[in-house]
Amino acid sequence: MAHKWEFSTRFRRSAFGWRSQLPIQRIKEAVREIKAVARKNKALGAEGAVLFLEKLAPAIENVDSSSGAIGTTTNNAIDELVAIIADAPADAATRSNWLDRLWKAVEADGIGYLDEIPDNWGRLCASQTMASYWADVIIEDVRFNWGDEQALGGYYVGTSACLSCLSHSGRYTELLELLNLSPNQSWHYRIWGTKALAATGKPDEAIRFAYSSRDAGLDTYLFAATCEDILLSQGKIEEALNSFAVAANRRTTGLASFRAIQAKYPSKTPEEILTLLVDESPGHEGRWFAAAKSAGLLEEAAAIAEEFPTDPITLTRAARDFLATNPGFSAKVGYAAIHWLLDGYGHDILPTDIIAACTVTLLAAEQAGCLADVKARMVRLIESPFRQGSYMAKLVQFCLRERES
Repeated sequence: MAHKWEFSTRFRRSAFGWRSQLPIQRIKEAVREIKAVARKNKALGAEGAVLFLEKLAPAIENVDSSSGAIGTTTNNAIDELVAIIADAPADAATRSNWLDRLWKAVEADGIGYLDEIPDNWGRLCASQTMASYWADVIIEDVRFNWGDEQALGGYYVGTSACLSCLSHSGRYTELLELLNLSPNQSWHYRIWGTKALAATGKPDEAIRFAYSSRDAGLDTYLFAATCEDILLSQGKIEEALNSFAVAANRRTTGLASFRAIQAKYPSKTPEEILTLLVDESPGHEGRWFAAAKSAGLLEEAAAIAEEFPTDPITLTRAARDFLATNPGFSAKVGYAAIHWLLDGYGHDILPTDIIAACTVTLLAAEQAGCLADVKARMVRLIESPFRQGSYMAKLVQFCLRERES
């Protein structure tokens, strides 16, 4: 009996209106369902993944994609499902059937929701033999598209798939020869040439090739990550760290970025990594305060907070957290919070925020034995010509008076 997929009836053509909330929820539910089956039966999970990808684009064709939310959800789903299909055990006939169905789905997708699938075509083929077969099927169309004066190198859905298959099957010389026909230097395609040169033991040429591909549509993260991997594989630690580590390990938070670099460069001290991050982030140095604090580099964290604009709410929270264990650090970052609040930094700041910063700073300064010095510095802050008389300065003055009473 054929497996009954819950998602199947929900993903009909034009099943969703223009709002993205419900289809995003349904996509995530479908991926969870497929992954749950794949944990028990990899081949059945792959079959479900192919079926879902066949249904996906037609079902969401009317959804508003302007916010990017549906596109991000779709790309995340494709990333997870490609892995399931690629890793599933399947004979040549079964995998060929999966690939034929996926190819029809990609060609029928008029919006581009499935554009990441061709980028992974070699991986989806699983074997070098299958990848080589698909390269032969597509390669003449790519040559025609890049060589035809009428086409002018326009977009062809098979280009990425062909390059991916040539790479996966180890046909690196043909891959590089094909790229020579390209009328532009798009990184989206030339990344395959970079990988081919690295795979054939030419890392220096690979890096030069990558730099020659830096076009306006460059994916900075992917470019940096590719070059970093090449240099690390050659043991060129310093060059990789100084040239690509920051961009290649950019995460949603400073702390996550810091830890990602730590994991790749265990020979480097936390202080060295922090210095690199700060130096490579002009105008955004304060982003690394939380990373320094969490790494136990309190002296460095305080220096960042005092020298560079840093989110004052984050600083006040840190001052509160360290009040009992390190009042000296607490007083420093608390004072920095007041400084940046008075200078207008922070989002949706309320009067209670400046009062909270002043309260914890004065309390910490008293415990650290530097109350008089901190109060004098606060007075100098509010008496400076461009702050004097401001609403925030009056609140600081109020807190100082309250402390005296």
